Amino acid sequence: MWNLLSTLQKNLVWSIPISMFLGLIFGYLFNAAFLKQFIIPVTFVMVYPMMVTLNIKSIFKGGDYKLQIATQLINFILIPLACFYIGKLFLSGADEKFGLWAVGLFLIGVLPTSGMTISWTGFAKGNKEAAIKMVIFGLVIGSIAAPIYTKIFMGASIEVNMLHMFKQIALFVFVPLFAGIATQISGVKKYGEKIWNQKFKPRFSPFSALGVTIIAFVAMSLKAKNIIKNPGDIITILIPLTLFYLISYVFLSIVGKVFFKRGDAIAMVFGVVMRDLSIALAIAMTAFGEQGLTIALLISLAYVIQIQSAAWYVKFSDKIFGKAPEEEEEASPPSPVPDKEVMPAEKVTDDPFFVHGAAIVPDIKKILYVTDLSKTARYAVRYACSLGNKYEAEVTMLHVIPDRLEEFSSGAGIDLTERFGKKWDEFNAKSIDMAKKTIRMRIRETSEQITKEIPYCPFTEEKFIVEAGNPVNRIVSVAEEGDYDFVIMGTHGHGKLESAIVGSVAGGVINRCVKPVLVVRLPQEEV
Repeated sequence: MWNLLSTLQKNLVWSIPISMFLGLIFGYLFNAAFLKQFIIPVTFVMVYPMMVTLNIKSIFKGGDYKLQIATQLINFILIPLACFYIGKLFLSGADEKFGLWAVGLFLIGVLPTSGMTISWTGFAKGNKEAAIKMVIFGLVIGSIAAPIYTKIFMGASIEVNMLHMFKQIALFVFVPLFAGIATQISGVKKYGEKIWNQKFKPRFSPFSALGVTIIAFVAMSLKAKNIIKNPGDIITILIPLTLFYLISYVFLSIVGKVFFKRGDAIAMVFGVVMRDLSIALAIAMTAFGEQGLTIALLISLAYVIQIQSAAWYVKFSDKIFGKAPEEEEEASPPSPVPDKEVMPAEKVTDDPFFVHGAAIVPDIKKILYVTDLSKTARYAVRYACSLGNKYEAEVTMLHVIPDRLEEFSSGAGIDLTERFGKKWDEFNAKSIDMAKKTIRMRIRETSEQITKEIPYCPFTEEKFIVEAGNPVNRIVSVAEEGDYDFVIMGTHGHGKLESAIVGSVAGGVINRCVKPVLVVRLPQEEV
């Protein structure tokens, strides 16, 4: 489920068009009227996760008043005017739908920028702290200004109930905002700020992406029959949308290059261009009744242009504003984990941190934690938990029961099973089965204890493996066959004999395993 949501979020540029296409087919084949009941709950699911991730504290940090004032003046004076006149120029047909599309374009321009502003600013190595403040200031100003602006500018095209619009904004902006703040406070209080920011906070954004795709599906389903009857409507909508984003990028790039330094300029560009289409969709679908479906069609298509254009702008940001300061200084080392989305393939191959196009520091998704249930192994588990949490990797626990007959046979160079007969083999197998049950129970108890002490440790009961045989052979085999990215184990066991055995096991694994191996020793005072 989590992997699906993450994939959805990372590929909105494709998932939204696919969702719209599926909605078009569904709405044409079936009666989609029943989907209306899901609009309000899904809209809340779409907006609330964005509010949970906002860093409200950043608004109290000053020092960039010129940037913030300039951004909001552009946001709430120039952009609404641009949307109004572009709509007037391209969406002025006699049919009611043209007026509704013009309202949709105006809503995009008058409502605030979204949390995506922060992400895209980070991708382009801009000033993320300034971007956060732009989002928060824009949220407050836009929520107050939107009903008034819409009434003044679009009142002649469509009936605008300002009070109803204010209520919808309160429901879909301020209620989720306060709920998000409360969630942040309780989460930090319960888990601590570090764990909350690393483990739990990133889990919310993908749910917003899910809400967006569902709303796009619903909007297309409910308007499918009209769209299929008039396929030219899509082209009619795309022309003014494309022009709006093109004008915005060009104008903001010039202003940013002339008046601001690189990081601030990039924050301003995305602080204006990345409109909060989620809130625009929410208002369209709930404040304008049946007409809102027509408005929502234009806003849904805006997602495709907005995300695709942002990705391309990141690629060209260095050419427009120059490279980030840390990239210009030769003494500064390049980032060990370059952003795959913003680095062209031809550049990757020349980067000293890449070998044949592959990163030296790989993406760790599967960790094999080897335990003999000793004190050292219990100490090593904290490293497995920490790395698993940091990289959001799954952690599998492995325990190998030494098969003494196999070990003695290997040391003697002969198969002792043949010497002792089948009874010994059966006895040995039975003993191993009994040991496996006992070990599984102990591992389960250990895992439960770990989860209590380290709540964010990514262990699950399904991730237990108990093997029998030569420890080195089995550890190496499991690591390679399971395609684990990393192996973590301790260095010694319970006593002197066990220390020698497990020490040799660690050495054998290091020498033979093709996967990276982390060997953990007890702190000196505990040895």
